[in-house]
Amino acid sequence: MVNIANDHSTASRNATGTVDPPTGQREVVGQRPAMPGGAIRTTGDRRTSGSTAHESVRSATAARYVLAGIRLALGWIFFWAFLDKVFGLGFATPSARAWMNGGSPTNGFLGAAKGPFSGFYHAIAGTAGADLLFLGALLAIGVALLLGVGMRLAAAGGALLTVMMWTAVLPPSSNPFMDEHLVYAAILIVLTLLGAGNTLGLGRAWTALPLVRRTPWLR
Repeated sequence: MVNIANDHSTASRNATGTVDPPTGQREVVGQRPAMPGGAIRTTGDRRTSGSTAHESVRSATAARYVLAGIRLALGWIFFWAFLDKVFGLGFATPSARAWMNGGSPTNGFLGAAKGPFSGFYHAIAGTAGADLLFLGALLAIGVALLLGVGMRLAAAGGALLTVMMWTAVLPPSSNPFMDEHLVYAAILIVLTLLGAGNTLGLGRAWTALPLVRRTPWLR
């Protein structure tokens, strides 16, 4: 006959971690289920999560340096355009047409403008005001991008300049509407939003200046 008291006592002992007579194994309350071979099954592999976190940090670091490289490349494009047009270094601008030798950096490009805004660009092509504004914008944007400072101003000015250059060539020769000018404008905005001036640049030191802290649009 089954001894109800003993069965009840055995069940209680099993629940609290005593030896189970049929199997001789100890079962501890709250212990994770054992896997074959005595391994303990855990709810999460710490090594896996640690590796994932490490990979995330590495990816974020790589992304920061890639963005910094793109920033430097764009900065050099703007700054080199300024140098070439001022001094006529023989790449896009021959020496005879250099601004220092009396040439106009806007006459050729704006004089050949087409599309709905051609009348406006033809009117200002080659004027002293247009030349100075164009050269000043190239210099300011290029230096800001190379140093990683004033990224908001650089992005705004660069986007405005490249979009205006896009409107001077409408429609583009190789696409119904898209060309590199719009891509440059978008990249400049992305670089600013992602803080590309902080890596390989002086962005952090610049934003720490009292004047810049008080004037957000200078950042």
